[in-house]
Amino acid sequence: MNTDVRSESVVYGCIKNIISEELSQQRRSNRDAMQALPSAESWSLVNREMFSLTEPGGADLSLATEIVHFGASYSGVEHEWNYWLEQFESLLRNMYWVSATVHLETEMSGLHSFVFATDGLCHEPQRSDIQIRCEWVKESA
Repeated sequence: MNTDVRSESVVYGCIKNIISEELSQQRRSNRDAMQALPSAESWSLVNREMFSLTEPGGADLSLATEIVHFGASYSGVEHEWNYWLEQFESLLRNMYWVSATVHLETEMSGLHSFVFATDGLCHEPQRSDIQIRCEWVKESA
């Protein structure tokens, strides 16, 4: 029987950006911000290997949203959640985006969803404030 009180936690979500005329410059800037993150080998809670920037285009070229996917599993990250959020918000401060959603699934605390918004139409690096809203769902056994 495992007596460790730290259990597996899964964090996943996406960062959305509106495709604009400055897309190539914004993509380059966002990619640079993600590449500037520490590697997973450094034991950083938020690291570059957990992010994937999709390529524009695809089947429907009329779509106007670019998506950055991310995800990782941890051992009891909820005990260090404030630190995780600080690292994630630091990344967001250096990116172009319109919204970001983070889901935290824990065995002990259920599902938490965090929605990040900006005070303008689009967050520009180092220029806009970030607001966060949290929703919590606890599934009963």
